[in-house]
Amino acid sequence: MDAPAAVEVTGLSKTFEKVKAVQDVSFSVRKGEVFAFLGPNGAGKSTTIKMLCTLLRPTAGTAAVGGHDVRDEPRAVRRAIGLVFQERTLDDQLTAEENLRFHAVLYGVPAAELDARIDRVLKLVDLADRRKDLVSTFSGGMARRLEVARALLHAPEVLFLDEPTVGLDPQTRAKMWKDVMRLRDEEGVTIFMTTHYMDEAEYADRIAIIDHGKIVALDTPANLKAAVGLDTIRLATSDDKAAAEQLAKAGYDAKVGEKGGVVLRVKDGEGAVADVVVRAGVAIRNVSVHRPSLDDVFLHFTGHEIRPDEGPGMSAMARAWMGARMGGGRMGGR
Repeated sequence: MDAPAAVEVTGLSKTFEKVKAVQDVSFSVRKGEVFAFLGPNGAGKSTTIKMLCTLLRPTAGTAAVGGHDVRDEPRAVRRAIGLVFQERTLDDQLTAEENLRFHAVLYGVPAAELDARIDRVLKLVDLADRRKDLVSTFSGGMARRLEVARALLHAPEVLFLDEPTVGLDPQTRAKMWKDVMRLRDEEGVTIFMTTHYMDEAEYADRIAIIDHGKIVALDTPANLKAAVGLDTIRLATSDDKAAAEQLAKAGYDAKVGEKGGVVLRVKDGEGAVADVVVRAGVAIRNVSVHRPSLDDVFLHFTGHEIRPDEGPGMSAMARAWMGARMGGGRMGGR
C-alpha cells in the first residue's frame, strides 16, 4: 500500500461533441500492482487508456504515467509504457525476432543492449525456441504472448493490456495470464488492464468498475464481493415476469435477469429457497444458489450484467498508436 504511484489520475474527463465518454475519473495505480478496469463495451475503458497512452487529449482533469504528464510530456509517457492491443498488430511475414528488432528501432533501444533484451523477453513468454519462426506459423496465443514480449522490449514501467485475451480459448488465456503474472513478480512491471471477463479481473490486486464513463466502485476483489454481502438465487420459471412480481410483493429483492430467469439477492440463499419456490406462484424449472461473485458485484453497482459478447474493437487504437510512433508523437486532438 505504501508503493509510489505508477499512474495518477485526477478528475479525468473526455467529451466527444455531446457524448461524455469519461466523466470525472480519479484513481491511482501503485508500482508493481495489477490494476483492472472492468466494464462493458462503451463504458469508457478504452477511452481512458487512450488518454493515459497519449492517443487522446483529455477534455478536463490531469493524468500522469511514470511521473510524466500525459498532456505536456507525451513522448516521455510513451517511453515509459508498453501497450498490447486487443487485435493483432504483428507483421506475419517477419519472424518473432524481426518483429522485436523493428519495435526496437521505433523505441531507440541501444544496439549494444538489444540482443540481451530480446533473449530476456522471449524467455519470459516461453518463445525462445520460436525466435526464428515466421509469425504466420504462430497460434493466436503465441502471437499474443509475442506482443507482450514486444511491449516489454524497451523496459517500460507500466504495461497496458487492453482486452488482451479476446478471441483466445480458456486454456490459452490461462497460460497468458500465468506469463503476465510472472512478469509482475520477476520484473516488477506495473500491469494496467481492461477487461469484460469476470474471471480475468480476478487476477488483479484491485478492480475499478466503470460504467457509462464513471467509476462506480474501486477495491480489491475480496472487498468488492464482501460489499455485496448477499447470496444470489436464480430461478428458471414458466413466467419470469409474474414470478418476479409475486416475489417482490412478498418482500424479496427480485427482478427479471437480462439473460432471462428471475434473480434474487438474499442473506441466506440455501435457507430461503423453499420459501422462494412457494411464493413465486408459477412453475419452477430450475433453481441455483451461489455466493457473491464479481458478476454479482457488477450487477450490484451498475444494475445490469456484462454480456459475454461485449468488448470494444481496437483497430482504431492500434492504428493511432502506430501513427504516433512513426509520425513524431502528436497526441490525438479529440
